[in-house]
Amino acid sequence: MEIRTPADRAIWAANRARMEAGNEKHTPDRKHHSRHWGMFKFCLVAFRVFLGLTGLYKRGVRNALDLDLKQVELEFDNLPPEFDGYRILQISDPHLDALDDLGPSIANLVKHSRPNLCVLTGDYRYRLHGSFDKVRGAFATVFAAINAPDGILAILGNHDSVQMVPMFEELGAHILANQTISLSRNQSTIHITGVDDAYYYFTDDAASALTRAPEGFRIALVHSPELAHQASRAKIDLYLTGHTHGGQVCLPGGYPIVTHSRTHKRFASGHWTLGEMKGYTSRGAGVSGLPVRFNCRGEVTVFTLRASQPRALSDQMASI
Repeated sequence: MEIRTPADRAIWAANRARMEAGNEKHTPDRKHHSRHWGMFKFCLVAFRVFLGLTGLYKRGVRNALDLDLKQVELEFDNLPPEFDGYRILQISDPHLDALDDLGPSIANLVKHSRPNLCVLTGDYRYRLHGSFDKVRGAFATVFAAINAPDGILAILGNHDSVQMVPMFEELGAHILANQTISLSRNQSTIHITGVDDAYYYFTDDAASALTRAPEGFRIALVHSPELAHQASRAKIDLYLTGHTHGGQVCLPGGYPIVTHSRTHKRFASGHWTLGEMKGYTSRGAGVSGLPVRFNCRGEVTVFTLRASQPRALSDQMASI
C-alpha cells in the first residue's frame, strides 16, 4: 500500500477546497476555465418545459429509476491467476439526492451481486455546491446492502466536495486521493490507483499517481475519461470511469448528444480500448441536470476479471 502522510492528505484537501471555492475548471490542458453555465441552464429549462408539455417528463423519471445490473467479463494476459474470477462492483455518478427512490433502488440491485471489492467513481450529489445530508442517508442504505470482503474504495467527482471525506470514512468507505492501494492473494498482488477529479480539479499529482503505481496488474479509478491517454502511457491495465452518464438523454440507438467530456465520444459509454489498456465508462446510476433518462439506461456494473490461459493449455483443454 502507498502510504500518504497526514501532511500529504492535508495539502491535497486544502488545494481541493481552494479550487472548489474558486468555482473554476482546472483541466489537464493546464488551463483554468471559468464555468459558463448560462446557455446550458437555459437549454435545460427549455427541455424541461418541452417534456412537461408533451407528457414525457414522468416517463423520463421512470426511466431514470429503471437501473440495469450489468455484468462485464474482462480477460487480461497479466492478471495473476490467484485473481481469476475477481469481482468488482462499480457504482458511478449516483447523484443520490436527485431522486428519493434511487438509494433503495441501487441497494436492491446490488444486494446479491457478490463482489470482492466495491469501487465508487464519483459524483454523489446532484448539485455542485450545498448540503449532502440526503447523500449520507442514501449511502447508508446502499452500503448496508453491499457485502464486499475487500471493502469499498471511493474517489471524488466534480460534483463532490472534500468536505464529504469524513462522511465516507464514517460509513466505512476509503477515499483514495491520488494514491494506490495493493490487494494480495497468496503471493500475488494487484494495485488500485484512485485519483482526484480531472474534469474540474486536475493537478499534476493526479497524473503522477498513475505512474507511481507499483509494477504489476494496475487498475485506475478516475471520475472522467480525461486521463485515459496518460493512464495508457503509464501502463494501466484497466481504467474504470464514469461522469458522462452515457449521454443520459440520447438519440435512438443510444447515441449521446452531450457527454460533458473533452475526450472522443468512443469513451462516452461502455467498453473501449486504448493501446494495451482496457477501459470502461459507466452510464452511471443517477442523473444530472434533469432527473430523466431517454434511450440510455442507468447502470451499476459488476466486472469479473479473468486471467488469460496460455495458448497451449487452452488448446489442450479444448481438445478434451
